[in-house]
Amino acid sequence: MGSMLTPSHPHLRRICVFCVASHGRLPAYGEIASRLGETLAHQGIELVYGGGNVGLMGVIADACLRAGGHVTGIIPKSLLGREIDGERVEHRGITQLEVVDSMHTRKARMAALADGFIALPGGLGTLEELFEILTWAQLGFHQKPIGLLNTQGYFDPLLTLLQNALEEQFIRRENLALLLHEKEPEALLLNMKAYQPPLHRTWIDHAEEL
Repeated sequence: MGSMLTPSHPHLRRICVFCVASHGRLPAYGEIASRLGETLAHQGIELVYGGGNVGLMGVIADACLRAGGHVTGIIPKSLLGREIDGERVEHRGITQLEVVDSMHTRKARMAALADGFIALPGGLGTLEELFEILTWAQLGFHQKPIGLLNTQGYFDPLLTLLQNALEEQFIRRENLALLLHEKEPEALLLNMKAYQPPLHRTWIDHAEEL
């Protein structure tokens, strides 16, 4: 985790996108993943993701590549050669595919490469990755922007839950503000580029007051 202790970067050169190996119920999820991939490429931002060829993972990687973007995938060796619905899990057509020894190493490597993070609609894995990187920001391990691409209001229940946690005094207001959210890729990237890390003590520094 030591690589996470670097300060925030002045520009978003690479963004790690947390996304799922399924397409979800609505075509809109694939459409927003494709638009995000294209937008990253058009803005000269490299995509870092989990290296998958299936679901929204494959959609965003393919869209970024078609638009001339650079795509780095990080995948644990245990997933190599596996298939979902007849498709190989790993994406062999991306710019760079790194094979690592475990899921833990995968997440640490993606975090080290990225200057910011975006979560697309997804399931347990996406939420786990999102909350881990958000918790690291709360603890002061990094100062990189974190965003939700909240298409179709997918994350509205999550944002309501976090607001309730704030009201119940389980989350501090400045830590809730670490999570940006927009419905459109362009607006989210604009907010992420303008992001200023909060000038406050970390959660640990506040512990004696809680």
